[in-house]
Amino acid sequence: MIQMKRPIVNMWEQVRSNRRRSFLVVFVMALLLGTLGFVIGEAYGQGGGVFGIGIALIVWVVMWLVAYFQGDSILLSVSGAHEITKELHPQLFNVVEEMTIAAGLPKMPRVYIIDDMALNAFATGRGPETASVAVTAGLLGKLNRDQLQGVVAHEMSHIVNRDVLLMTIAGIMLGAIVMISQIFLRGMFHGGGSSRRYRSDRGGGGGGGQAQLIMFLVALVLAILAPILANLLYLALSRRREYLADANAVVLTRYPEGLAGALEVLAMDTGTPLAMNKATAPMYISNPLENRKMSLNLASTHPPIEERIRILRAMSGSASYVQYDAAWRKVTGKRAGVVPGSALAASGVVPLRTVEPQASTGTKTVREQVRQAGDLVRTLNQFTFVTCSCGLKMKVPPDFKWDKVKCPRCGQISDIPKAGEQGAQQGPPPVPSAGRAPGGEIFGR
Repeated sequence: MIQMKRPIVNMWEQVRSNRRRSFLVVFVMALLLGTLGFVIGEAYGQGGGVFGIGIALIVWVVMWLVAYFQGDSILLSVSGAHEITKELHPQLFNVVEEMTIAAGLPKMPRVYIIDDMALNAFATGRGPETASVAVTAGLLGKLNRDQLQGVVAHEMSHIVNRDVLLMTIAGIMLGAIVMISQIFLRGMFHGGGSSRRYRSDRGGGGGGGQAQLIMFLVALVLAILAPILANLLYLALSRRREYLADANAVVLTRYPEGLAGALEVLAMDTGTPLAMNKATAPMYISNPLENRKMSLNLASTHPPIEERIRILRAMSGSASYVQYDAAWRKVTGKRAGVVPGSALAASGVVPLRTVEPQASTGTKTVREQVRQAGDLVRTLNQFTFVTCSCGLKMKVPPDFKWDKVKCPRCGQISDIPKAGEQGAQQGPPPVPSAGRAPGGEIFGR
């Protein structure tokens, strides 16, 4: 296992100035939320600004409490993630254990596998004590051990840097701003009460109606622009942290090619996790909802994946923040680096790790890894595995209604193990036709 406690001190130095900037972004989003509530409150009635701020604050507090105490559980649930034991996937568990030691975390994160053959991963949790790492089954089927280690190290860095909690809070603020804006806009277009009130006030001859009409137009403009501005701040916060997590992953693994190779495989994947949406996309190591090869723009949640690969492969000499920062400046062409100066000053010199080809690729072929990942998904979904005497391995779904199954290769009838007999029907087994059978699908190889 890799044990490197010195670089972790540097990691905290590295994120200190970046964290101050992040809290500044969150403060600006909170100020934007309060301003939106005030303007909308004043638009509906003179002196209603304080009431509007109160409503905005209540909405934000409720959403923040839900996100803080249940956000990780909700994210894992909507992503279709299943917590696994070491027996189900020893290699993934060993990699997470290694990176836990390397990162100096007080507790090993819980390990989840997402029931999806797309390629991606994310980390979640309030902090190191409650953290979780989730990877898709497809990722396990395509990456070798060193590439998997690079992905896990990247996600572990988000945990160490407290990125996941800060991103959750920023996301909740964005959600609150969008919610309040949508309520106001829909109420304006469907309610019709505001226009009648303005006409009534103008009919009275007072200037209050004109002032309130101006405030209403200001609220309309702000309700449209506030979510856009908040989203840009949120995405900018996400992009910078991806660079820093890549740098931390190199320090933890001492092997930049591992993460670079993993990102290269991700870049070629066209699949999108079924449960992913615009709210959860920034949490993943790569956002498949956007073109990952296109140049960086204000709407991107992640840096261009090809740029990240070039930066990692431009590193040489040592696995340090200094080397990553130099490679980042070389690839991006920018004079100012991405790593804070305090981290660069405290950065140690750790030699890069060399990997033997056999140790990197292992003994399994990609086809065997994909099969293993598919079997793991079926195990999580309570499939029953029946091996015929001819060697064919049949995967019987949990809703299969019979207590016996007929081998599609040799025709031999086999008993389904007792673990899969719940609700089984007595009688002759069905004969599969083109891989299908009454009560469910039978897979075999």
